[in-house]
Amino acid sequence: MTFDLPDLPFAKDALEPHMSPETFDYHHAKHHAAYVGKLNELIAGTDYENLSLEEICIKSELAGDTAIFNNAAQHWNHSFFWTCLSANGGESSIPSNLASKIDADLGGYEKFKAGFINACMTQFGSGWGWLVLDNATRRLEIIKTPNAKTPITKGKTPLMTCDVWEHAYYIDYRNSRPKFVESFLDNLANWENAAALI
Repeated sequence: MTFDLPDLPFAKDALEPHMSPETFDYHHAKHHAAYVGKLNELIAGTDYENLSLEEICIKSELAGDTAIFNNAAQHWNHSFFWTCLSANGGESSIPSNLASKIDADLGGYEKFKAGFINACMTQFGSGWGWLVLDNATRRLEIIKTPNAKTPITKGKTPLMTCDVWEHAYYIDYRNSRPKFVESFLDNLANWENAAALI
């Protein structure tokens, strides 16, 4: 099996002024595409070749196949990140079922927002901030992962993520990760998609 770069689920100018077409020219068409190309190269002729992307992520992490894991997980993380973005996103778009669960599990939206921003800001270097559903407890959690690490290998269902690698925001926000994360939550977070994953 070979993997393909997924199309963005929106026009690359649809998220202006919060994310620019130039960002997607680099982040999607270059960075994400490079992970896909390298993954296909690395798995060709191996035991990974006929596995799903999720299976490759789990198996390669357990086996310590770092190069395969990094490229597979970054392909998965980025593919998921695109679905977490919406031109009609932000707090006002949270469906009632998810809003109620955020209230019950995380103490309300404002506490969620503060916790999510903190996770993104305290992820030293490259990585990801996540809202996940723990598969065992069925409770919402806010977590962060470094580099290519992904919750799907840890018994958690991702509901939303924010990419805090510098290439995700440097064109539009320069070195201001806080502005990028706040803009993501206030304007772009695709809560409809998150609610559908519970």
